[in-house]
Amino acid sequence: MDADRLDLDLTAQEPLPPAAVDAVLGLLASGKLHRYGETGAKPSEASQLEAEFAQSLGVPYCVALNSCGSAMFVALRASGVQPGDAVLSNCFTLAPVPGAIAHAGAHPVLVDVTEDYTIDLDDLERKIAASGARTLLLSHMRGHVCDMARLSRLCEAAGVRVVEDCAHTMGADWAGKPTGTWGLAGCFSLQSYKHANSGEGGLLVTADADLAARAILMSGSYMLYASHLARPDEAVFERWKYRTPNFSLRMSNLAAAAARPQFGAALADRCRRWNERYRWLSTALAGVPHLRLPVRPAEEGFVASSLQFSLVGLDPDACRAVIAACSARGVHIKWFGAAEPAGFTSAWQHWRFFPDQQRLPNAERVLAGLCDLRLPLTLTPADCNAIAEVVRDSIQRHSPR
Repeated sequence: MDADRLDLDLTAQEPLPPAAVDAVLGLLASGKLHRYGETGAKPSEASQLEAEFAQSLGVPYCVALNSCGSAMFVALRASGVQPGDAVLSNCFTLAPVPGAIAHAGAHPVLVDVTEDYTIDLDDLERKIAASGARTLLLSHMRGHVCDMARLSRLCEAAGVRVVEDCAHTMGADWAGKPTGTWGLAGCFSLQSYKHANSGEGGLLVTADADLAARAILMSGSYMLYASHLARPDEAVFERWKYRTPNFSLRMSNLAAAAARPQFGAALADRCRRWNERYRWLSTALAGVPHLRLPVRPAEEGFVASSLQFSLVGLDPDACRAVIAACSARGVHIKWFGAAEPAGFTSAWQHWRFFPDQQRLPNAERVLAGLCDLRLPLTLTPADCNAIAEVVRDSIQRHSPR
């Protein structure tokens, strides 16, 4: 192996906690993998997960679904979004967000991005006025949280409902208030690489009883909704049970059993360790020419399972060469400026299942140099210094002389 190549796996996952393995094996032995039992059933793993997660956020209702993308779609539909509606959304996000809008039959009104990767609130105000849209699907993309107090004031004044995509912000907050609790609904991910790992899964939280009842029915409860622990009263379901479609998007007991032991103190510890690694790497990258790190406000209680930086003052060919040079030395960086989507990474120009969007000049510039690195919890301070050295050398070799 090349001595200059790092032997690091930036996709490495920690093993599941022993309690999660035991719960999964017990379920496999029992065969009770479906969350609903028709007679004499005890509270299911999925129902207990819903109740525990709702309690952790201080909200009354939680619905477990098969993915965060499903949770976003159900939240949009259950909040009243109809086919043909306009839905505001960040232009800087990942494909499941526009996918949820498409699934609801709506179309996006994309909002520009700031230098620090959050939604541009000035552009949001303009787009609300110009579009007449009354729903915002707000993506806390890669864990970057905007000024939620200002956003909430802006949307409340305009009568805009907010659904939060919290796929990257489980455990995060703005000024002490958890993400997912600022809007009408919050949607969280249990996909591998996120803050709790069940392979795949989504959690929808809300304080709105009608939205919760509709979401439970849409998730695929049939008439077994009474077995949910974090649910509204029967009277709310009576309003909706005859006119709400079943989309069969519910979470299995298997995913819930894997996830439940990963919350509480275990989640807090992982959040602490992720931020520790973010500080190690961001400190090592600070001051590298042609590299800009985002400014994170004091109010942003972020959880950094990844790190983003911008290549500035480099043309697309130089950016491409930097990414390739890093990859050749074992540091695999996702680049949002690539002409073609790759892996999990795409940009709004790639979502051609929607009509042409308006120009987003700031986003074109910001995303052209935007780079993204996962932060596995296996990283050591020495690893972070070595990654930074590879990035520094690669930029130096391909920057203007």
